[in-house]
Amino acid sequence: MAKKEILRVKGDIKTIYSKLSKIYAFIEEKFEKEIRTKGLTLLNLREGENVLEIGFGTGSTLVEMVKAVGAEGKVYGIDLTPKMVELARNKLMRHKFLRRVEICEGDARDMPYENKKFDAIYLASTLELFDTPDIPKVLNEVKRVLKPTGRICVISIPKENHENSFALKMYEWFHKMFPKYASCRPIYVEDSIKEGGYEIINKDEIMMDRIFPMKIVIAKPLSE
Repeated sequence: MAKKEILRVKGDIKTIYSKLSKIYAFIEEKFEKEIRTKGLTLLNLREGENVLEIGFGTGSTLVEMVKAVGAEGKVYGIDLTPKMVELARNKLMRHKFLRRVEICEGDARDMPYENKKFDAIYLASTLELFDTPDIPKVLNEVKRVLKPTGRICVISIPKENHENSFALKMYEWFHKMFPKYASCRPIYVEDSIKEGGYEIINKDEIMMDRIFPMKIVIAKPLSE
């Protein structure tokens, strides 16, 4: 069996997404709305829960999370890019949700949260931004702040079952040639999650524009 290889990440995430922040609101609404709706449906947030989004971008998902957890719940968000924090804060202010969401600039490899704090954690188009050696670090840190009975939703570009996809091969070529603009790349989503010490409890896949796959995985931490 051929070794499962994924490309390395060369660009600096913070620098890249600071530049992309000017157009990212358009990207979120144009390309991510369907996958966001499906992911949140499968994550099945409940009233009163503490939830975290890692890599919240301009804050569209944070708004939906506030509605789902209700007045008794609390939403948190962490993002590596200062400009995204600013944009998300402005969006939450417009929706009058700022007091119900706590957001901060920070790194998913070392988060400023206490152990076993969250009922659910959401990572969309985020895990594949980290370099290969950092993916296990992120998943381990997620497990640390997640309750033993909690669950995660990971949405990423999947390489499994798409190794011969023309669309993904072109994306990988673009990633290698222009890492400052295509910072993420396809990863083996399910393998990464299982190797990180999680059990997959649900999954789905959406073909964006009928050519580009995005995988949704719901998982829970394995009992220690």
